[in-house]
Amino acid sequence: MRPFSVSIPEDCEQILPPADFSDAFAIDVDIAGLNAPQATQLAFSRPPGWIAKLLAIRNVLVSPFGLKAGAEGRLSDRSRIGLPVFSSSPERVVLGVDDMHLNFRLIVDVTNLNDSTCRVTATTLVQRNNLLGRIYLAIVLPFHRILVPALLARLAQSRDRSSSRLAIATFEDRPPD
Repeated sequence: MRPFSVSIPEDCEQILPPADFSDAFAIDVDIAGLNAPQATQLAFSRPPGWIAKLLAIRNVLVSPFGLKAGAEGRLSDRSRIGLPVFSSSPERVVLGVDDMHLNFRLIVDVTNLNDSTCRVTATTLVQRNNLLGRIYLAIVLPFHRILVPALLARLAQSRDRSSSRLAIATFEDRPPD
C-alpha cells in the first residue's frame, strides 16, 4: 500500500489555531496492534539517508536567518521522536516546534480499520509568524509533499521486512539516539 492524501481530521485544527497551511497523508498497513507512538517511531525517528542529507542541507541554509536548525528545544531526549513531543497517547502523537518565524505540528493518528489493518495519518499544521516564515514554507513545501509520504511508506516497508512478527520498540523502550 502507498501513502495517499486525505482530508485534515476535524479535531486537528484546534491543535494549532489558526494554521496558515495544513495537509494530511495516510497509509493503511497490516500491522495488528500498532499504536501512535510506535507508528511515529517507525516512520519519523530515523529518516533514510537521502532525507537526512536534505535536512542537513536545510539546517545549514536556515541557521543564519534565525530559523531553528533541526529539532532544537529544551525537552529531554525521552520527550522526542525525531522532533519534540507535545503530547502522546495510543491513538495520537503530536510533535512540533515553535519558532519566532513559524510554528508547526506533525500529528500522527492511528485508527484500527479491522483486526489486522490500521490507518496511520500524518497531519501537518503550520502557523507562519512573519515574512521569513512565509518564505521558508514556500521553499520547503515541494519537499514536504515528497518527504511525509516517503516517511509514511516506511511503515509498509517495516512490515515487509519482518519475519514472523514486526518488532516494534515502544516510545518508552526506545534506545537513546
